Amino acid sequence: MHPIAFQIGSLTVHFYGVMVALGFVLGLWLAARRGLRDGLHPEWIADLGVPLILGTLVGARAFYVLTFWREQFAGRPLWEAFAIWQGGLVFYGGLVGATAAGLGYMRWKGWPLWKLTDALAPSVALGFGLGRLGCLFNGCCYGQACSLPWAIHFPAAHETHGAGVHPTQIYDLLWAFGLYAALAWLYRRKHFDGQIFALFLAGYAVLRSVVELFRGDYGDVHRFGPLTPAQMFGITVATAAALLYWRLSQREKA
Repeated sequence: MHPIAFQIGSLTVHFYGVMVALGFVLGLWLAARRGLRDGLHPEWIADLGVPLILGTLVGARAFYVLTFWREQFAGRPLWEAFAIWQGGLVFYGGLVGATAAGLGYMRWKGWPLWKLTDALAPSVALGFGLGRLGCLFNGCCYGQACSLPWAIHFPAAHETHGAGVHPTQIYDLLWAFGLYAALAWLYRRKHFDGQIFALFLAGYAVLRSVVELFRGDYGDVHRFGPLTPAQMFGITVATAAALLYWRLSQREKA
């Protein structure tokens, strides 16, 4: 664990924040280059950066606060719910927030909505992978105990007490990078606008739900029967992605 990247006076910069920032910058740059194939102006992608970042932060923090309200925020000063510098973000919440903010901004500008979401979709997968690398440095989102050769050991002071656990952060990182590569390849061969975005939603929901089987940081209080919150949300997202894919493909045929 190396949660702190560096310090400038009293300012502490964490590796998680560095990885998230890198994911945004690299993702937007790659999306701008990718969008040229569809005639998208690079400045459109750049302009989307602010609403996407704000939507991600608001959504990710909101989902975290709602999930852990009873344990961390009930009875505490209200301002702590907004203290994102103290940690606590949920990717699914960030995905919802970024999607809502991005779609709203694109509609307001009158830009080609599904062409832009296709250009951005692979970059979201890449950004998620980099964020999970930040989780590894931070020691969060860890896995269940295991004795496999690739098990990782956090320091004794960690919640896992030094026991071997599944490297779920690395599992997520590897499939996220694989999903990025697959979507970037498919982007050059897509049959209709919105196809890559729908495939990203479905791919993320399924693969994330599989990795959730090995997570060990939830506890029974945050489960819905055998399912984690991410798996419950994944079912919803996968269903919505299938409906979106079908509707957009039918529109293309018509």
